[in-house]
Amino acid sequence: MYYRNISDMNQIILKKLSILPRDFDLIVGIPRSGMLPANLLALYLSKPFTDINSFVNGHIYKSGERGQFIDVKSFKKILIVDDSVASGSAMQKSKDLILSVSKDFDISFCAIYVIPGKEKVVDYYFEVVPLPRYFQWNILHHSTLEKACFDIDGVLCVDPNDDQNDDGPKYRDFILNADPLYIPKSKVGTLVTSRLEKYRKETEIWLEKNNVKYDKLVMLDLPDMKARQKANNHATHKANTYKNSDYILFFESSLNQALEINRITKKPVLCTENFEMIYDAQSVMYNMKSGKYFPGLRNFALKIRNKLKN
Repeated sequence: MYYRNISDMNQIILKKLSILPRDFDLIVGIPRSGMLPANLLALYLSKPFTDINSFVNGHIYKSGERGQFIDVKSFKKILIVDDSVASGSAMQKSKDLILSVSKDFDISFCAIYVIPGKEKVVDYYFEVVPLPRYFQWNILHHSTLEKACFDIDGVLCVDPNDDQNDDGPKYRDFILNADPLYIPKSKVGTLVTSRLEKYRKETEIWLEKNNVKYDKLVMLDLPDMKARQKANNHATHKANTYKNSDYILFFESSLNQALEINRITKKPVLCTENFEMIYDAQSVMYNMKSGKYFPGLRNFALKIRNKLKN
């Protein structure tokens, strides 16, 4: 599994920005995933940008100005941008749409990520990333979420504050009315939470109200909050469900728990606290203690060290 977050995208663009000529007149993003890298490229290249449909309607965005309608035929050299490319069909459709406005445009294609063997589908690319791959900006829409476990508090909804967490009426009210956070658009395999089993009904009501689709809901079978605090097995409880399944990913809000779940299961964990993917917690922790960082782990290990210090 290969994962890239928004920070990764920004860093690879900055690292390889020099591959792009500076004579483009306009950057055009393919909605919706292509809009993020198109905006970044336009920012760093100091070029106007827009999306495909807005372009056809003559609407673009310039630095320091609001969107404006202009004669797009005044632009000659255009860079079409998407976040990734596989077959290249989306880019071809975009090209056809732009050429329907005028046949005189000089069009080039750019993708931030390509799969191996598809490098020649585009004119410019920034990194080769094999399949299967996940991106922070569209992972909640991914069809394979049926093969994933999700934590609830801190992922699907906000965490309760100390006043709400009374294991009584306030907590029950919190569960029923918690503000949603990251709601997946695809069906999830299993929800695994440290909420107590006695709050199943309230939890199911909230999940239905917020249109969260899932196969199973695994809760902590303990009598009360005191028993849960004494057991102190939040990460182990989640890890056991994940480990004893064929699921390929766990969404966890707490960085400390994410590290522990990965350590126990040896499976990837996506931490929504920082949207980093944890592949090998033991290597990260070892390098934190030794002060020696492998290149690919350095930034992440430093983030974890600073988090634990605070």
